[in-house]
Amino acid sequence: MPNGINIVSHPLVNTRLSKLRQTSTTSKEFREGIHEISLILGIEATRTLEQEEFHGQTPVGPFTGTLIKPRIGLTPILRAGLGMTEALLTLFPAAPVYHLGLFREKVTLQPVEYYSKLPPSPPVDEIFLLDPLIATGGTACAALNMITDWGIPIPKIKLLCVLGSEEGLRHVLSEYPELEIWVAGVDATLTAQGLISPGLGDTGDRLFNTVKD
Repeated sequence: MPNGINIVSHPLVNTRLSKLRQTSTTSKEFREGIHEISLILGIEATRTLEQEEFHGQTPVGPFTGTLIKPRIGLTPILRAGLGMTEALLTLFPAAPVYHLGLFREKVTLQPVEYYSKLPPSPPVDEIFLLDPLIATGGTACAALNMITDWGIPIPKIKLLCVLGSEEGLRHVLSEYPELEIWVAGVDATLTAQGLISPGLGDTGDRLFNTVKD
């Protein structure tokens, strides 16, 4: 894969991703798996965050500690991105959450914007863009365009996803070569309908138990 795509290959991640793939996995188990993988992705993606020192006092004596320097914002793409949000809030409890509503039109497969909770100007320094699946990459590119127009440059954005197609990930990087992507797994096949194969199915439906029989 191209530079900029970081695949988190870990036994715990691989096991949970395999569980997510199975049709027999319940919505509760699916939500838990997305949460657990998102937490690991968040930990891995934050290794290079800038820190600043402060001086404190333990019950025994003084010490020098560290704080995360940049102000972090979370931007889940509705609705499936909600499944990743709580895990990232575990790492950044005070982070603001800016929801973006985008859906993929079924015939053209092009993204359509229907909601944005971005304030007039960014009160944060870095953004974690959250979307469990990167299929064609069109929705992620549309969201990235919204965020950069808002005022956050691409080097200050990290895209976290549970699963991506090779084609979709390459598409995103071709549009935004400076982007840093963190993904738990990559599938080679993208169907004519824009679905990742073998994939996970519709993550929104599986997260919120709205799968039709």
